[in-house]
Amino acid sequence: MLWFIALLLAIFVLPRPWGLIAVAIGIALDAGETGFYLWWSRRRRATVGMESLVGRAAVALSELRPEGQVKVDGEIWHARCEEGCDAGSPVVIRAIGNLTLEVEPV
Repeated sequence: MLWFIALLLAIFVLPRPWGLIAVAIGIALDAGETGFYLWWSRRRRATVGMESLVGRAAVALSELRPEGQVKVDGEIWHARCEEGCDAGSPVVIRAIGNLTLEVEPV
């Protein structure tokens, strides 16, 4: 509603050529701002789901010889580590299969 009032004021209050110039500048600024925000929102894909865990750090809650549990961002996951590691050790998530994280020691 506010843009409508501004449009009417620009057309009817400003002198003849300046009102149309003000409207044209306003339309150009609005189009530029919209284009910028569209570009800004599409420059990076959102990472969601289990695939976003690959490459992240975790902490082993139990011994992983070869299976146990790890904690990632406050969530407890079932994990498998072929090399094995002790409880409390930092690990890195390398893959995910059947809701089991494949990890390796840091």
